[in-house]
Parts: sequence; C-alpha cells; structure tokens
Amino acid sequence: MLKANDSTVSDAQGLTDVELLITAEEVYPAMERAFLAAETEIWASYRVFDLSTKLRSDEGRAIGTTWFDLIVHILERGVSLHMVLSDFDPIIGPTLHCASWRARRAFIAAKEAAGPDAKLDVINATHSARVGLLPRLLLWPRTVREVARIARKLNALPSADREKRLECSPGIRPWLKVGVGGTLSARKFRPPPLVPGTHHQKLAVFDRTRLCIGGLDLDERRYDDKDHNRRRDETWHDVQLMCRGAVVREAQQHLESFLRSVADREPAPQMRHLLRTMSKRRRIEAPFLGPRPIVSELAEAHHRMIGQARNLIYMETQFFRDRKIADTLAKAAQNHPDLGLVMVLPAAPDDVAFEGNTGSDARFGEYQQARCVARVQEAFGERLGLFSPARPVRVGGSGRDTLCGSPIIYVHAKVSIFDDAHAIVSSANLNARSFAWDTEAGVALERTQDVVDLRRRTFRHWLWPDAGKDYYDPKQAVGLWRDLALANAECDPSERKGFILPHDPAPAKAFGRRLPFVPDALV
Repeated sequence: MLKANDSTVSDAQGLTDVELLITAEEVYPAMERAFLAAETEIWASYRVFDLSTKLRSDEGRAIGTTWFDLIVHILERGVSLHMVLSDFDPIIGPTLHCASWRARRAFIAAKEAAGPDAKLDVINATHSARVGLLPRLLLWPRTVREVARIARKLNALPSADREKRLECSPGIRPWLKVGVGGTLSARKFRPPPLVPGTHHQKLAVFDRTRLCIGGLDLDERRYDDKDHNRRRDETWHDVQLMCRGAVVREAQQHLESFLRSVADREPAPQMRHLLRTMSKRRRIEAPFLGPRPIVSELAEAHHRMIGQARNLIYMETQFFRDRKIADTLAKAAQNHPDLGLVMVLPAAPDDVAFEGNTGSDARFGEYQQARCVARVQEAFGERLGLFSPARPVRVGGSGRDTLCGSPIIYVHAKVSIFDDAHAIVSSANLNARSFAWDTEAGVALERTQDVVDLRRRTFRHWLWPDAGKDYYDPKQAVGLWRDLALANAECDPSERKGFILPHDPAPAKAFGRRLPFVPDALV
C-alpha cells in the first residue's frame, strides 16, 4: 500500500500517512477498521451507504456479518456518528430516492438496537437547487408521464409492499392521488420542483484525525476484487485514499458546513488542501436548468495541473464529457510536443452496458464523450493512449457490455496524475456535472514520492505482474501501452497480458445524440 515515508510532512503539503486503496477488496476492510477504531466521533457524507453490505475484514466479522452490526457496535461503544445520505429527486431518480430513505430507516433501527444513549445524527440531504420555472413548464408533460409510470409500478405491487415502498419514498407522495380502491395515479397540475444536482462526494473523517476520501460508495453492487473476477455487471474498479494531515481539519469543516453553504445560509469556507465542487440555488432561477456554481476547486486544479505537465498525464475516469477539460488537454498537447496522455475509461456507461438505457440522457452523455475523445485524438495523435479494461476470458455476445469478445471491467475511479509533480484523487468525473453542479470532494498529492507511488500502483493494477520497468516510464508508457493493448485485442483472451484493450469510441459516436439548448452539466 502507498504510504508517506515521512509523517512530519509540513502543514503546507496537507497530507501525511497516505494509503492508496484500489477496489472495494481493499477499501471496505480499511473502512471497517477505521470505523471500529474511532474513539469519539465519525462524520461522513456518501451518495450510497447500504447497511446490508457484508463485512469483509477479520475485525468486522468478529462483531457481526453486515454494516448494520458494525454501526450498532460503534454506537454501543459511545461513538457519535454524523451521517449525510444523499437524497434524490423522487421523479427523476425514484429508485435512488427510495434507497436513500431505506438507508435512513436502517440507521435509525441501528440506533434503536444500540440503546437509548446512542448518538446518531443522520440526514437525507437533497440539493438545494431547483429547476427553473420555464424549463419545468417545458418538462411538465414528461414529468407527469414519469409519475404515471411510478404509479403503475406501485399499483402492480401487493398492498403491503406498496405501502412499504411509499414509506421509503416520501418525496413522491405529493404527486400521487389515490382513487377508488386505493389505486394511484399522477397529479397532472402544478409542475413538480425538479432537483437537478446531487451530493456526489464520498468521504469520512474519524476522530478529526483521519480521512477516507475518493470515488467509492458502500453497497454490494460496488464490491469488486483486484482481479475483477466477477460477472461483468458486478465489476467496479474504484480508488480511495486514507490519509492524515491538515486536509483532515478542512474535511471536517466541510462536512460540518457544506449543507448550509449549498443552501446559501453561509459562505463556503476557504480551504488550502481539500478540493471541492459546490453549487447553490439561484436567486433568480426561472430560466435555468441547473444551480449556480460557488466553488470549482476540482476543475481549477485539473486545468492548472494539465497546463504544468510536460511528460505524461494519466487519467482514470468514469466519464470524459467536459469540453473545457478536453480543450485544456488539447492546448497542452499543442504547447508541449513531448507530452503524452494515457486515459482509462469504461467501454460504456453502466446504465447503457448493463441496463440497456437508450434514453435521451444516455445518448446525450455518449455524444459529449465522443466529442471530447475526438478532440484529444486530434490534438495528441500518436501521443495518446486510450484504453478500456476487460477480463481475459472469452464470452458470447457483442453488446456494449463486451469488448473484443470479453466482459468489460467497469471503471468508476477518479484519478488524475501529472508527471511526478501532482495527482488528484476525488469523487469527481471529468464532466461538467462534477465540475459545476454536484457536491464533490477530493485531495491533491504533491509529494513526489507519493505521486510516483500512486502511478506505479495504478499502472501495476492494469499491467501484468512481470511487466518491465519501461511500461512504468512516463516517456515510454504511451507507446508501450498502445502496442500491448493492440496485441491483447488480437490474441486469445487467455493469452493476454493484463487487462487493457484499445478503447473503441465508435459505439458512443453512433449511439450519441445532441440535445440542443440543454446544458452539458445535465449528464
């Protein structure tokens, strides 16, 4: 594991004792141990945090089988837990909205099981911004259809199951009306106040001394091992950091204040080490679809570090959809003729690959990515390595969940490395939503040894165990990785070296559709 060699790094650097965790196989046990080691308090904010998730560490399994048991245990010990669960628009994201409130019920049940002295504060937090009146009026017919679809699904459930679902979907109740025999239908009048943004961050602070931060939420869907020896729709490559240092104090301050800042009740505090995206409700919102950005540190850091790179930029991201980042990369390629770019992307978005989503949102996202990919292809030429990982096994089918005849590995990590000088690990994708609308958090690594070690570990994850040192050389990596990916694509999967294959942009280009007058940050 990546460790800082000197725990006396200056406050100006911000991070000490840096530990890199790759995939949930490493992250989940480390999180369990951190929760169990807490002595006084834990503050956290996650998009998804499912207490039915199995415990993986020896320490965790010694006290129970699921995270519910772990939370009961720490509450019984007197640890104070402050948890923010992201909530979602009940019409746009009914499944996520229901899951958020189910998670809340599980936390409340854990508090009850822990006894009357348990100290738990759990908040289901919907972003403060609302879609403006004019776009809401334009979307009104569609939202009525969506509510009607939700009503039909609820009507198909047995009455007891329907009531349970409604108990965990408080946001949908005002938009349903009850007819004869309890049949539900959509209310057609008054357009709903749609919520365009979310709290997408994933971080926890333990006893104000230790921080866990990165791209990974907690549930069984997101569990994967380092060999990705799972079904194609169960792979989930992610990266998280455990660290100490000055950044922990800032993360604590952020967790205590961000809900008030996005609600426009107080200014966002200034920070030196924690990188954030934050937005708030517009005071005049009528013509706007999305919120007003107030903190763009993650975007600003990416643009700055891209401009400073000279040898190699390495990026792992779920989405590459931000035109501004693509333009900045293209400008860097033009200004620095020796600069190379390696980018690791999933072969397709998860909803497209595994759920068959063909909706306008999925098509718009693919349109944006095809546009950004074309921009860097033109700018970097032979200095670009664009890759998607897949398991080295042969399967049937030719859908978006396969690549070169193999099941894809889903990339969800958010890692950017710039030469030996800087690196960013965060919850933010390379898209306008993560850089402008959603609440995101991350950290920058600036010690040379930490950055080099991060690159070595991320490279080693995708390469094969005996890969030579030239594959890790920033000046040779692009060409060697590209040759390796092409060779892997041509040979039998059982003979491949590592996971990487050439990323194929053609399916996204064919599938993508432009949505005129729709902001890029929508998807």
